[in-house]
Amino acid sequence: MNATPIDADEPWMRGLHADTGYLLYRLGLRSGQLFNTSLQESGLRLRHYAVLRFLATAEGALQRELSTRLGYDPSAIVGLVDDLEKLGFAERRPAPDDRRSRIVVLTEDGRAFLRGTDAAGRRVTNDLLTPLDQAERATLHTLLLRIAEDGLD
Repeated sequence: MNATPIDADEPWMRGLHADTGYLLYRLGLRSGQLFNTSLQESGLRLRHYAVLRFLATAEGALQRELSTRLGYDPSAIVGLVDDLEKLGFAERRPAPDDRRSRIVVLTEDGRAFLRGTDAAGRRVTNDLLTPLDQAERATLHTLLLRIAEDGLD
């Protein structure tokens, strides 16, 4: 079977690349691929990192809160937290106001891991944003924050 190569000069491809939502999607995929590659040695993925980063801003969170805030399926959160617990980066503790519930908290090892990934995160961002100068990067960040604050609570 001969597959026809995708030609960026085709009108349908120009239309696709004119779609901002599609470009954001593609950039998100590329960013995730680059970041997952940087995390590969640790055995973690971007989803684990997102949980750790969220926990670094909180005194702990219920798993359902992690699911809601990060936009992950609740069943995925269970597995992610299990992985992080096995590595000693997070732990489940009884919730102070409801002993039947458990909150997830970042451990000191988890904090150390995050500090160790800061440089890798900056490299990924710099690689992704290479075509932009510093002023353009700042503008892009400001615009993305505005969009995120409006729709990604």
